Amino acid sequence: MKRGYSESPSTSLGPPQSRLKPNPEGDSQFLEDESTKIFARKVADHYSARTNQTLEEREASPIIHLKSLTIGYSIMIKSVLIQLYARRGDAVLDLACGKGGDLIKWDKAKIGYYVGIDIADGSIEDCRTRYNGDADHHQRRKKFTFPAHLICGDCFEVRLDKVLADDAPFDICSCQFALHYSWSTEARARRALANVSALLRPGGTFIGTMPDANVIIKKLREAEGLVFGNSVYWIRFDEEFSEKKFKSSSPFGIQYKFHLEDAVDCPEWIVPFHVFKSLVEEYDMELVFVKNSHEFVHEYMKKPEYVELMRRLGALGDGNQDQSTLSQDEWEVAYLYLAFVLRKRGQPDQAQANGRRDKGKMHISKEDIIMEKPLLGQMGKGRELNSPHCSTSYL
Repeated sequence: MKRGYSESPSTSLGPPQSRLKPNPEGDSQFLEDESTKIFARKVADHYSARTNQTLEEREASPIIHLKSLTIGYSIMIKSVLIQLYARRGDAVLDLACGKGGDLIKWDKAKIGYYVGIDIADGSIEDCRTRYNGDADHHQRRKKFTFPAHLICGDCFEVRLDKVLADDAPFDICSCQFALHYSWSTEARARRALANVSALLRPGGTFIGTMPDANVIIKKLREAEGLVFGNSVYWIRFDEEFSEKKFKSSSPFGIQYKFHLEDAVDCPEWIVPFHVFKSLVEEYDMELVFVKNSHEFVHEYMKKPEYVELMRRLGALGDGNQDQSTLSQDEWEVAYLYLAFVLRKRGQPDQAQANGRRDKGKMHISKEDIIMEKPLLGQMGKGRELNSPHCSTSYL
């Protein structure tokens, strides 16, 4: 046990077998301390500073077993969300798309058009390379079947309805493991939701994953100090939260430091879900469901098609038993996240669906990437587009 960790890091159950029980609900009471500084540059610089690894380097990494969590359970959750809500021919808006790790999932859903936006220029370049099939480990993959359009910029800062006026409306919007970066200020959180609402068609769907604030606050209050975690991750709150109470008057800017071994070391923000739910309603969206990752996996592990999906992803044992190879410490990381689905109010307008898609291309050059200067400000200055940077989303 590393110094600063509690002796009992989680109340969650062990890694899943063929039958699971979801975790008990976390503490739902939230209060907040004020913080107004925008940390977009810090987040972008963090992920852009992380160099890409070759396949050999990734396989040699001590985190490779933990990858069975991120590549297994987290990708399983994203795969299920896409299978459930994406339809043939859909126009997709992928916020904080990172390196394009979900492109294959969208291709399997037979979507009709894809727009990806990310703040890190290196991640967008990696996404372009992956889409074009130019990366070494993608050369044997067939071309994607949908046209695409990539933008480098801060989707929590710019008015995307202006940038994508000719591409809207979209049928589905996705933001995976990144929406909490908008929660540094109320203005950024509102801009993120305003962008989604403005670009989704009536009846359109917003799917996403983000940290489960209930679980994180519960763990903080159970910990002896301001640090909790286990052998593969830790979360640290600053001394300003020493009383472990948060003012309810402004539920934004609750910052903590999240460290995941060999993968993430970055400031993140609490998103009190009851506030999130109230806020999305102001932007003509309504909650379809929200589930902690453990509950989500438990539910879909009951379905044979998803058990097979998890086995293919390496999240289950390699034998005849549907038993996870994850340790309790690795399984605990999944407990930190939730999945949500929102729907834009109104009835779908079929005349608008799958409308103007002429800006998309089947092969994207570096010149085709839109660099939104107002989004990046000086962040992109002095950095080459093809520099080896990491994804905005760590998955």
